[in-house]
Amino acid sequence: MIENKDTWIVEADITSMQAAMEKGWISSEELVQLYMERISKYDGVLRSILEMNPDAIEIAKALDKERQEKGSRGSLHGIPILLKDNIDTNDNMHTSAGSVALANSYAAEDSFVASQLRAAGAVLLGKANMTEWANFMSGTMWAGYSSRGGLVLNPYGPGELFIGGSSSGSGAAVAANLAAAAIGTETSGSIISPASQTSLVGIKPTIGLVSRAGIIPITNTQDTAGPMTRTVTDAAILLGALAGADERDAVTVNGAKQAHSDYTPFLDASYLKQARIGIPRFYYKDLDEDRLAIMESAIAVLKQAGATIIDPVELPCEKVEWDWHVLRYEFKKYINDYLGKLNESVPVHSLKELIAYNEEHADIALKYGQDTLLSAEETSGTLTEQEYVDSVLRNKELAGKQGIDFALEEHQLDALLFLGNDDGDDLAARAGYPVITVPGGYAEKGIIAEGGYTTKGPQGVTFIGTAFSEPTLIKLAYGFEQATKHRVSPSAFN
Repeated sequence: MIENKDTWIVEADITSMQAAMEKGWISSEELVQLYMERISKYDGVLRSILEMNPDAIEIAKALDKERQEKGSRGSLHGIPILLKDNIDTNDNMHTSAGSVALANSYAAEDSFVASQLRAAGAVLLGKANMTEWANFMSGTMWAGYSSRGGLVLNPYGPGELFIGGSSSGSGAAVAANLAAAAIGTETSGSIISPASQTSLVGIKPTIGLVSRAGIIPITNTQDTAGPMTRTVTDAAILLGALAGADERDAVTVNGAKQAHSDYTPFLDASYLKQARIGIPRFYYKDLDEDRLAIMESAIAVLKQAGATIIDPVELPCEKVEWDWHVLRYEFKKYINDYLGKLNESVPVHSLKELIAYNEEHADIALKYGQDTLLSAEETSGTLTEQEYVDSVLRNKELAGKQGIDFALEEHQLDALLFLGNDDGDDLAARAGYPVITVPGGYAEKGIIAEGGYTTKGPQGVTFIGTAFSEPTLIKLAYGFEQATKHRVSPSAFN
């Protein structure tokens, strides 16, 4: 039996929730109510959630009844999950990418991600706040800020510690135990960064593993959704539910051939004994003392667990100066496609109209301006510019073949080890490769970062591999997690 459900829910994982529901110790309805109570109590400080699903309790009741009459659908049956606010849901929740321009926009159909979670029996608990337009609006916008929801704060030091972006609300909410888990999205670091800063596990999947259909886009080349959880096991459970082919996203048709419906068999801590992990020292050179110590400690743990460490490993692309042309050119094309399909009641149906709306409502919409949107609007939206074509090919070649893949093949490596929110995220994003971050420790000191925040606080360590190497990355992350158990919940929210 569960003696005190209010304390039991803190740091409870999906497996223990599922076991408790199977034994009749708790119901999905009670789980939803417990999280709603915690949200009411704590989220006024964090601003991590934009809105709750008004149907969540009724959905949970129906799933409880289904469990009694037909049995469980699986690991996610009755589990309350948050979705980032750029993921469409065809229900009584809005999808706005954090923008006041879309504050009243309802999606006409579920995203692939939402439909997969519903099919698995998850309860869609609400929509998480995020950096507006996934941080593709202004070059000066603070990570975690949206005109619709305000600034998300880090539960480990609200107003003091950096939260990371753009899946900031997803990270803060799960870290503070306001949901069992959340789904974030990433173009370059937007899952890995907030997961690292809030002592979570985050997986950015290979492009083609999870469909982007129904997700407000930046770029078709780099966008993906992925899990943000408190444990590697929970992340593996969610990834299995999200992966699969979707005819609305052509790249997943081939990706599905290498997808798994269940990633939990790869939770193998003993794999570290045969693992080969590379240390790309070039990317450690600017780390402050505390964060470098976290990386050195992680390397020592991996060695002690039996892994072969190749140190240093050089990447031919280390000193490349990267451009952002792919994002700039693709944004106009894909955001116009998305906005153009919205209901007539929504005030914007193109990037041009969005810019005009923001100017007309500058007092609430333009706290940080919209220079990034203006730059994207200058493009043709046809993806015919040579500068764009060259950048796509360059990114794939330099970050992939002449970057990550070169190092992995040269030294016969399973993965490369980076700090949780550093240059490795961007390399993997440009190549379309998978990333997993896992809690790596806590930096007591740090350097001043964006908005006056410091880089102290939770820091993740990240394993990066080649395309569709999620099984191997899960093995590595799970082994590291079990050897360290670094995650500690934020004390102010226990």
